[in-house]
Amino acid sequence: MMQKREDVRNIAIIAHVDHGKTTLVDELLKQSGVFRSNQEVAERVMDSGDIERERGITILSKNTAITYKDTKINIIDTPGHADFGGEVERVLKMVNGVVLVVDAFEGAMPQTKFVLKKALELELPVIVCINKIDRPEARPEEVVDEVLELFIDLDANEEQLDCPFIYASAKEGIASYSADEPGKDMVPLFDTILDYIPAPEGDPDAGTQVLISTIDYNEYVGRIGIGKIDNGSVKVNQDVVIVNHHDDSKSQRVRITKLYEFDGLQKVEVPEATIGSIVAISGISDIHIGDTICSPENPVAIPFQKISEPTIAMHFMVNDSPLAGQEGKYVTSRHLRDRLFSELNSDVSLRVEETDNMDSFKVSGRGELHLSVLIENMRREGYEFAVSKAEVLYHTDERGKKLEPMERAFIDVPDEFSGSVIEKLSNRKGELQGMGSIGGGYTRLEFLIPSRGLIGYRGEFMTDTKGNGIINTTFEEYGPYKGDMNYRKQGSLIAFESGETVAYGLFNAQDRGTLFVGPGEKVYSGMVIGQNGKAEDIELNVCKTKHLTNTRSSSADDALKLVPPKKLSLEEALEFIDTDELLEITPTSLRIRKKILDSTLRFRSKKNAQNN
Repeated sequence: MMQKREDVRNIAIIAHVDHGKTTLVDELLKQSGVFRSNQEVAERVMDSGDIERERGITILSKNTAITYKDTKINIIDTPGHADFGGEVERVLKMVNGVVLVVDAFEGAMPQTKFVLKKALELELPVIVCINKIDRPEARPEEVVDEVLELFIDLDANEEQLDCPFIYASAKEGIASYSADEPGKDMVPLFDTILDYIPAPEGDPDAGTQVLISTIDYNEYVGRIGIGKIDNGSVKVNQDVVIVNHHDDSKSQRVRITKLYEFDGLQKVEVPEATIGSIVAISGISDIHIGDTICSPENPVAIPFQKISEPTIAMHFMVNDSPLAGQEGKYVTSRHLRDRLFSELNSDVSLRVEETDNMDSFKVSGRGELHLSVLIENMRREGYEFAVSKAEVLYHTDERGKKLEPMERAFIDVPDEFSGSVIEKLSNRKGELQGMGSIGGGYTRLEFLIPSRGLIGYRGEFMTDTKGNGIINTTFEEYGPYKGDMNYRKQGSLIAFESGETVAYGLFNAQDRGTLFVGPGEKVYSGMVIGQNGKAEDIELNVCKTKHLTNTRSSSADDALKLVPPKKLSLEEALEFIDTDELLEITPTSLRIRKKILDSTLRFRSKKNAQNN
């Protein structure tokens, strides 16, 4: 018989990137007494990865739990970036309601729409939390109207439209029921969660059913499956069967060796758990997202939506440059293969395929950010490898026409730069869909643009808007191919010979464009050392020293004025490389190089390509 479990609530916190989800979870943890009053607590304690902390973004969804008025509230903090949308879609299957966080100034943004659409499709009740009401330019009333309009656009039902609004400042740790009333603490939000989010229900006496929604990975215990118990109960040492809604052939008998529930930020071992609990199960090596753990008497898989397909791909390959193997700890194709395939343990939106070449792997993901986070993690772990330029993945329709991924881009720019942004994006096959003023001297532009038109654009966009523009994109659909486009207007400056750079050689080279290297750096023939001011590639000798004679002394070089080199970040380098170039990645260096290092062979292959 179906029962409600009143002492539990399961919620996910969803929002556009940077609207304050993780800070809000911090405050809920603090005010529910998870931390001792004298305990040192890191800011954004939920963002545990180094990259998450540095960039201020959440990449993996995180589970935590608090107790309020004898009710256990399981909270899942989800990522806000479109590239990690695969995480959000799955997590929503574990919860009975969501808290939608919206910035009181920025209002509803593209990701707000993406995550809200997923929640409404699953008919989850929504609590809207208007955050950052202490911002001087906050406009809570207008934002509430925007959110309600969004609900109507997304065909929300009557109940969903009648959702509660809470006004909060997560940073100050306060919430209230109206925008004018000052808050004291987070109690209004806690109470609203208990009143408005339904308790989980299921049949405690039926056969076990747990849908695995996320996978955690730990070197000591291997894969850990996390999911909500829909029916029945789970006990340690219980024999169960794993089945999968999308794979009828899967049916594997296993035993549950360890069972955990969440308490604060910890996983706590428990002997058994029943309906509505979010549990972590370890000891099953072959467990995947979307698997259902059932009792052997009645193995019925719980349906779940397929994970969105990747839209862009890169080749990861063994580094074969003249400087290969000098800085990395893991350099062989076996190391690279093992590391990429182990990433599939926890990242579901990623695909890794072997190619005809043993030393190269095709890695596909949801966007440039998705793949750059993987690259950054790998180089920090000591891997050395090379990657090619990101390319979009094309489809063909039933008539054999070529389709490409299209994105909807929302761009906020100071009014004076809107003209140049429109011009640039139109050249990249973007179509302007809407334009309006959002106050404060800013214009909001809406474009429909092929994904490949955005590859390599962000760096240019930041330069064009003097760092004041904001660009947000979300995948729209596969649409008809828009025709060829040129990625880069400028050529590369290429090192002519191997050696160490010398001030004299660099001084002569810097008039040709922007250099990426300074004096005393190792370079090799075919390595890209800068960007040419013109469209063609040029080879330069930057290891050249001056011939010394009786009248010339070597110390005269010290007076040469060198422009400081432009040091590219990983994202900038990935955006800069062209289709005939690779990015060499080691734990300490990023070097751009031509795929074909020998200049004669390079010239020949270019000629052949033009003739064909």
